[in-house]
Amino acid sequence: MKSFRKVLFWIHLVAGATGAIVIFIMCVTGAVLSFEKNIIEFAERDQQRVAAVTGERLPVSRLIASAAAAKPNAKLASLTIPSDPASSATISLGREGRLFIDPYTGNVLGEGNAALRGFFSTMTSLHRWLALEGDGRAWGKAITGFFNAMFLVLAITGLYIWMPRKLSLRNIKPVLWFRKTHTGKARDFNWHNVTGFWCSLVLIVLTATGMVISYRWASDLVYTLTGNEPPAQQARKEPGEKKAEVPATPEQLDSLWAAAMTRNDGWKSMSLRLPVVEEAVFTVDEGKYWNIFGRSTLTLNTATAEVAKWEPYSDRNAGQQLRTWMRFTHTGESFGFVGQLVGFIACLGGALLVYTGVALSARRFARWLKRRRTARSPRRELAENSI
Repeated sequence: MKSFRKVLFWIHLVAGATGAIVIFIMCVTGAVLSFEKNIIEFAERDQQRVAAVTGERLPVSRLIASAAAAKPNAKLASLTIPSDPASSATISLGREGRLFIDPYTGNVLGEGNAALRGFFSTMTSLHRWLALEGDGRAWGKAITGFFNAMFLVLAITGLYIWMPRKLSLRNIKPVLWFRKTHTGKARDFNWHNVTGFWCSLVLIVLTATGMVISYRWASDLVYTLTGNEPPAQQARKEPGEKKAEVPATPEQLDSLWAAAMTRNDGWKSMSLRLPVVEEAVFTVDEGKYWNIFGRSTLTLNTATAEVAKWEPYSDRNAGQQLRTWMRFTHTGESFGFVGQLVGFIACLGGALLVYTGVALSARRFARWLKRRRTARSPRRELAENSI
């Protein structure tokens, strides 16, 4: 067991030293992104809320027309309307941003906080693919995926290395909290162990769920472990002649939205994918599932407004539901504000683990070099005297 622990220690040390820079970047950006939605919502609160609730909401065709008039060259991607009467409607413009529209007057309330959203977009790019662009993005994703897996190994091996042979309060007490020390080495050792004690389990969850996001085989494993068939990978479509698409008329859009609303059973929000051609696809947040990010999908025939397909979240298999839950557990959002706070602290803890781990490794390496120089000195003197 002593040899096994020693092997794990060196794996832990080498992996930590090798991946320090990338892991540190992912931890810091992960901490910054923990409250992204909360911060943006607060900054845009005047645009996401209407000044006054007056009468009935306008037909959706009027809201879409307002957005098209405000951004004539933009491609409208979706329309979202929350159930809260005081909330504004949101028109997504894809990568070009969004528009907040007063659903009672059709007035454009704003385009969001571009600077703040740009900052978080940069942080997301750093976190996911090290801000590399173009062909380099695939390499960036591969690098962050690899070092995320390495961080999982570090969290597991670190927990095992720290674990005392005999669990008792006396053995655990030194790592329960930070304490005053007299040397830099003792300080870093204390900080490394205390942070690892409190953050390791959370970091294991964050990195394991990150593996599911990064690797197809890990995502498929979720389905396999729950006894379900992994979804087939979509084949790439060969470029060909594009079929002429005739978008739905304003009257069709209004009737489709009305037909979707007849299925309203206490929903929290409804989104319509744009443009609407042969089928109208609605994403519905029913607000009644254990997974607060569980969404149902309603597809209507554009010509008849009849239901072509209804896919409630509750009918999805265990693999699909668990996969969705893991996506938002990685960000801490599955558990609301508490989960985000725990994830934020764990990410900061991960950054501190990297710092203290590198500092301890550097001191170990410096001691090793000093021992080598000390050992060489007598041999050098002996060789010089023998000449």
